Amino acid sequence: MATTCDASGMAEIHRMFRAGFREGPALVAGVAEGDAAHADAVGDHLSLLSGSLHSHHEFEDENLWDTLSSRAPACALHVGRMRGQHAQMLVHLTALDEALPAWRASGRGADAEPVLAALGRIDAGLAEHLPDEEEHIVPVMEQVLTQPEVDAGSAHGRRSTPRGKAFEMIGAIMAAQPDGGVEWQRKHMPAPLRLVWRTVGRSRYAAARSRLAPR
Repeated sequence: MATTCDASGMAEIHRMFRAGFREGPALVAGVAEGDAAHADAVGDHLSLLSGSLHSHHEFEDENLWDTLSSRAPACALHVGRMRGQHAQMLVHLTALDEALPAWRASGRGADAEPVLAALGRIDAGLAEHLPDEEEHIVPVMEQVLTQPEVDAGSAHGRRSTPRGKAFEMIGAIMAAQPDGGVEWQRKHMPAPLRLVWRTVGRSRYAAARSRLAPR
């Protein structure tokens, strides 16, 4: 069956989520006992990741599942499984969101424990959900959706990115790609934006990453 759109961006953003949440426990462990300033920086990064994943799933829940079920009824079983996985992931993300403020304020190991527990459950959930979605949902998307419908997901993600965090998100997405983001830049960033990234964005992303490193 001929394809109607390119939904490869799903795998690109999935790589960022997998890489970001996978390194989360190490970032938390790198915070010295009682270093609230460092915990706040790491917690801010984890909150950004959580918000982005919330937004990604919200778009799919509100715009994708019913459309796929209607246009590709044979996909209904897979869609039902996606809904269930999203519901479970929402539990884990909410647990992370609720645990972060206390740890960010104290930097104490006792406050980090629920953060680490939530991160572990999120990572395990993503390990199940994302490959499942790429195998069973993305091919159907490329058979029944239009390119504007797919691109709306990327636009939703950009709108949901907090003010001042765009370069952090762009850098994280590129860093998670197999080639370091070379092809992603060619595909998604017009020449003027690539110039902005080289002259401003790359250094701001590097500065953000340096704030996460153990002190």
